[in-house]
Amino acid sequence: MCETRVLSVPSAKEPFEKTMIERRELRPDDILIDIKFCGICHSDIHNAHNDWGTGIFPMVPGHEITGIVTAVGSEVTQFAVGERVGVGCFVDSCGECEYCLRGDEQFCTKDVVLVFNTQDYEGNVTYGGYSQKIVVKERFVVRIPDALELDAASPLLCAGITTYSPLKHWNVGPGKKVAIVGMGGLGHIAVQFAHTMGAEVTVLSHPINKKDEALEMGADHYFVTNDPGAFTELASSFDLILNTVSVNLDVNAYLSMLRVDGTLVNVGAPAEPDHYHAFSVIMGRRSIAGSNVGGIRETQEMLDFCAQHGIAPKIEVIRADQADEAYERVLRSDVRYRFVIDMSTL
Repeated sequence: MCETRVLSVPSAKEPFEKTMIERRELRPDDILIDIKFCGICHSDIHNAHNDWGTGIFPMVPGHEITGIVTAVGSEVTQFAVGERVGVGCFVDSCGECEYCLRGDEQFCTKDVVLVFNTQDYEGNVTYGGYSQKIVVKERFVVRIPDALELDAASPLLCAGITTYSPLKHWNVGPGKKVAIVGMGGLGHIAVQFAHTMGAEVTVLSHPINKKDEALEMGADHYFVTNDPGAFTELASSFDLILNTVSVNLDVNAYLSMLRVDGTLVNVGAPAEPDHYHAFSVIMGRRSIAGSNVGGIRETQEMLDFCAQHGIAPKIEVIRADQADEAYERVLRSDVRYRFVIDMSTL
């Protein structure tokens, strides 16, 4: 066993505690990673606050992990000690179902094993990246390209793949008009992706004070969503609307901005259910869809895409003892645009 320091939530909505846990001994296909940075995702907060009613406590959140390989199992062939690597939302799957075989491990029919707040196939609770070390199977580790800094790469392991995957799946490219709802941790990366893919990009966001940054990141237009006139002006405008926010929207209003055959894709996950009228989709043959991160192969593709095109999240690096404050600031939308914990401070 390998002992390591962690930030742990003892029970729902409680402050973090610095404690110790044990990681498993290296198996033949395992990699031991010295964690350098871990991003803070809104879903970390949902879990730590037990908003979805699935919390397993004590909990060690964190699924945007970057670090350095410090040891490898006897059968590991793809990674070596000293390499820069990352771990995202999940750490195991059956490897045999149709979805695993096609590279969509996130839809594993046996249920994918999440990096934290779940049980693995042997019944052991998983603990995430607010930690100094982690042991992960080789096939769930990705390589961080040299062109990406480890701290800035961390949010790409969730926020990046969460937005890249649906943009690719719905064939975003030249000639497509795409709206990004929310200019936050996910949205500001989605803007960069959609722009680089060649789409005409519109940001739909609540505060006006992010307009200049949105335009700098590649947005062509910016509309404030608390202005009712925006929905009238943008009626039947978009091929795709990517909703990145974790609050409930007026779904009918957003559906009205879709063209015929347009799709509203949700990647933000509010605690309460959304509601819409059937005629909002019937009259324009519109669709409501969702997307759940991406598989390991696509995650590596996304990282390489970022390195090739100079795409990176804007981050604020914090100390481990600032995690509680960071959670409060995320809930106030007081971050530009993603917090990343420096695990050397733990």
